[in-house]
Amino acid sequence: MKEWSFGVLVVMAFLLQGCARFSVESRVENADAMAEQAGWKKQTLHTEYFSIRSYSPNAEKSVSNDPLTIYIEGDGLAWISRTKPSSNPTPINPLALTLAMKDQGNVVYLGRPCQYVEDNNCSRKYWTVERFAPEVVASMDEAVSLLKAKMHANQLVLVGYSGGGAVAALVAARRDDVVRLVTVAGNLDPQKWTQQLNVSPLMGSLNPADYWEKLVNIPQLHLVGGNDSSVPLFVAESYQSRFSDGKKPPIKTVAGFDHHCCWSTQWPELME
Repeated sequence: MKEWSFGVLVVMAFLLQGCARFSVESRVENADAMAEQAGWKKQTLHTEYFSIRSYSPNAEKSVSNDPLTIYIEGDGLAWISRTKPSSNPTPINPLALTLAMKDQGNVVYLGRPCQYVEDNNCSRKYWTVERFAPEVVASMDEAVSLLKAKMHANQLVLVGYSGGGAVAALVAARRDDVVRLVTVAGNLDPQKWTQQLNVSPLMGSLNPADYWEKLVNIPQLHLVGGNDSSVPLFVAESYQSRFSDGKKPPIKTVAGFDHHCCWSTQWPELME
């Protein structure tokens, strides 16, 4: 009886506080506060399709001789439940931002379309079935080019978390200046992912695994949590299987980690 009463109290507390705690405003404020505390600044990049939020260190370094590392956020709060999409995908806990802030190199962070920023082009399809749509990838690619020019970089390293891993791979496939691709719990084969997990197919989205030929000469590393049930190991393995022997990108499985925990505790050492 006591356990049941405690559970009811937890549910009531969640219902009473959840709206305020997870409102769009509170999620944006959380990222802004993280950036401010780390001495980072925010900017909004305006591309043809979407406006995209970026955070970067206040003290910009000269990156003309060193690659600029761009961290790309995951899908964020895309779904409230398995069947109910969110009204806004701004992440509650922007893990890619946390990882970027732990990287002492030349780094910058990119949110995904419709995260953090109000945009007239946003609709639910862009964080559900069309999260990797051609216009999404084109917009992210344009944002990457804007950052590259602003930071006076010659070469790029793309690091993508979760669905941001798919975006990073798709952007890399369009470019000739990416010298490394790193994904963390990356959804590298959404078609295989939806089939195996019995979820709705991402109609209208591009599949990174289909672009393996354009990625074959880019050094890669794909990190997978040993306990990740959201994007399990088979997703990275399915992507890897597209490549010929001798060209297969390495996968590193990290025991004890899942989709969220505990990447920041060993970052950036994990990508070495």
